[in-house]
Amino acid sequence: MNKFERQGRRPADRQTLPEVIQGELSEIPAEVIELGDAPPLAPKAPLTPSEVRTILMSLMLTMFLAALDQTIVATALPTIGRQFQDVSNLSWVITAYLLASTAVAPVFGTLSDIYGRRAMIVTALSLFVAGSILCALAPNMPVLILARGLQGLGGGGIMPIVQTVISDVVTPRERGQYQAYFSGVWVAAGIGGPILGGVFAEHLHWSMIFWINVPLGLGSLAMLLPKMGKIPVFHRRRKVDWLGGVLLMASAVVFMLVLTWGGNRYLWLSPVIMAMVGASFALALAFIWHAGNAEEPFLPLPLMGGTVAPYAIASGGCAMGAILGLTVHLPLYYEVVYHLSASEAGLALIPLAAVSTGGAAIAGRTMARAKHYKRVAIIGTAGAALAGCVLALAALPLWALLVLLSVFSLGLGTAFPISVVSLQNSVARSQVGTVTGAMNFFRALMASFSVAAFSAILLMALGADISLGGEHRGPVSSIAVADMVTAFRYVFGAAAALLAGASLCMILMEERPLAGPATPAEMAE
Repeated sequence: MNKFERQGRRPADRQTLPEVIQGELSEIPAEVIELGDAPPLAPKAPLTPSEVRTILMSLMLTMFLAALDQTIVATALPTIGRQFQDVSNLSWVITAYLLASTAVAPVFGTLSDIYGRRAMIVTALSLFVAGSILCALAPNMPVLILARGLQGLGGGGIMPIVQTVISDVVTPRERGQYQAYFSGVWVAAGIGGPILGGVFAEHLHWSMIFWINVPLGLGSLAMLLPKMGKIPVFHRRRKVDWLGGVLLMASAVVFMLVLTWGGNRYLWLSPVIMAMVGASFALALAFIWHAGNAEEPFLPLPLMGGTVAPYAIASGGCAMGAILGLTVHLPLYYEVVYHLSASEAGLALIPLAAVSTGGAAIAGRTMARAKHYKRVAIIGTAGAALAGCVLALAALPLWALLVLLSVFSLGLGTAFPISVVSLQNSVARSQVGTVTGAMNFFRALMASFSVAAFSAILLMALGADISLGGEHRGPVSSIAVADMVTAFRYVFGAAAALLAGASLCMILMEERPLAGPATPAEMAE
């Protein structure tokens, strides 16, 4: 019996060429096939622990750059408005960055799967630094707004690429621990950003909030690029579906404008808002139709289905929406109910912002050691939902409120590393960038939706025309304490509902084994 008969195959001279190719491809590892038409790559030596640490430190600096820019600008806005003598358009300094960064997150994620992480991280950081320089040199408000949009294009690409590079160098089982470190970066940026912004605007010059990005960006590139050549390559060259990308970005931008303008510049049921909602919906349907018919769609719809992806994305989105929604609105609560000053209210936000890092660290260590890793997120988010219910039902002294917010934040933080790693673990290595970009995209949309929803709840409950974020159009100081407490019962209830949804999604999500070093329990078995 010859080789072909033993394998149940006909001899090559009796096979068609496609059959021969298919037969030989079946013996090639899937990791090689995933490279598509990329040239054969020589095997790379594994990264040493020192190299991994260097890469992760540079990635943390890169993420700090993007996180800091979202918090450092707000405290300098009044100074910028006075210099340019244009207060009416100040909100666009924030909105331009938010719109651009949200829209391009899935674009950079997908392009990193096509052209590689190195090219995309260089592109993102270059756009971010160039936008920062233009912001610092802006002679007037329109130029500053356009430069902030350019800066947002780079900032929106940094987050998904950083998370994707982490997945390239760290196994899924160990990845959760590093995700916790990156959560700490956001906490540091959230606390230090407003302080630095105020110091720069008051004692130096507001342009310093943008000039500081230049040395940080160049330093990040100097640390990261020498090591990028050693990172394993998983991208696959293919045709870029630009039409699908444009449809997705257009739908997101219009939807974000609805959330920004609704209840603020226009009434929610005004013809302008209704028309924009219809346009966003139509663009989304066009994207879905195109993705279902394109040969290689920009965002393959099957990636968003299954037993892991939709639940992981929804759980992380609910957690992100809850924490950002409360972070934006709690200063108003502190000011009216507890009579705190602006700086004291900022300090009172630390339990909500900082303690979530502890929850992320607990979840990360659990993923490295436990077989049933998602249980900690189920318990954590359920506990956070319970804490939110207590906040909604009882009027508490300040110390008790801060304790409960710490419990809320601790439980909420467990959702972030587990949702990210579970999502990345559920797809092929050549698609990690795509799903990571999609996850950041939907998280940003959920965060914006939650902020708008919490604002609408307050406006309906208080019956006052207020503007959150520093400029009160209505008589906020005249709002009765009892009315504010009653209004925030609904806000805390909405946050509890979001965390209950996150816990339910974790329960429904399939718990797949994580690749990486064996857990102690598995070693015992």
